[in-house]
Amino acid sequence: MRVTQSELSDPGRGLDLNLLLALDVLLDEESVSGAARRLHLSEPAMSRTLGRIRKALGDPVLVRAGRQMVPTPHALAVRAEVSAVVERARALFAGPGASDLRTVSRTLTVLGHDAIAAAYGPALFARAAQEAPGVRIRFLGESHVDAPLLRDGTADLELGVIDTTAPEVRVERLRDDRMLGVVRPGHPLLRGRLTPERFAAADHVTVSRKGRLHGPLDTVLAERGLTRRVVGSMGSYPSSFFLLLRTDLVGLAVSWARPLTDTLGLVTFDVPLDLPVLPLGIAWHPRHDADPAHAWLRGCVREVLGAPAER
Repeated sequence: MRVTQSELSDPGRGLDLNLLLALDVLLDEESVSGAARRLHLSEPAMSRTLGRIRKALGDPVLVRAGRQMVPTPHALAVRAEVSAVVERARALFAGPGASDLRTVSRTLTVLGHDAIAAAYGPALFARAAQEAPGVRIRFLGESHVDAPLLRDGTADLELGVIDTTAPEVRVERLRDDRMLGVVRPGHPLLRGRLTPERFAAADHVTVSRKGRLHGPLDTVLAERGLTRRVVGSMGSYPSSFFLLLRTDLVGLAVSWARPLTDTLGLVTFDVPLDLPVLPLGIAWHPRHDADPAHAWLRGCVREVLGAPAER
């Protein structure tokens, strides 16, 4: 769906589909110049279009914050619905069966552990370059604050251990994973038989986006009358891996992080405890069910993340 400068700048057209398209791109780029490039317009024409949108909505939509522009609360509230309306219109005007992803120009935002982005991002970007070169994949790391990012349109797809209870969110389980121990090569824990007691006696580091120093592992240890000494916490798996490379600390990683630990030369091992499985899955808002680009992304993720990591 291509718009022209005359279509967007014609004041007699009122609130039409072109304004919705422009609003969608403006909220995605959060920049007048960026939106102008996406829509093949001049910056003055894009500025005039933003003025029409502001007048139609009765809201500034984008406001200056230093050198950047940020959406207003009202713009954030309507962003997901605007995107959904634009995608439904694209599908309607594309005609039956028209879903050539090579002609799609979109930004798809993926929420999940940065270890997932680091481990599987290369494969997803390669698929995009080959099958949907106009699609940009934007990875967002998990925040320490829980927010309805799928519902409000900030993220299009969530990857990882999905713990949402929102009834309107679709959740699909891809496979069950398990926690592995991670240490540097030559670590003392690798010599001799590894028992729960030896494992618990080592110095540990946790990974938690909320800075937690304890987790399900400690519950399992407590059932055996054991406790471990946690000396600190890291906000992400990749940062913890670099710490483990240069210390005698013991860390944990989900098995899907094996591509990262193997690349860094770390050693993974089976934890000598009966730990609960971790369901790796994806989640999205149902407004994306029939969106061809979103369906393509879901399919790519299923293929890339669906197979268990090799040991």
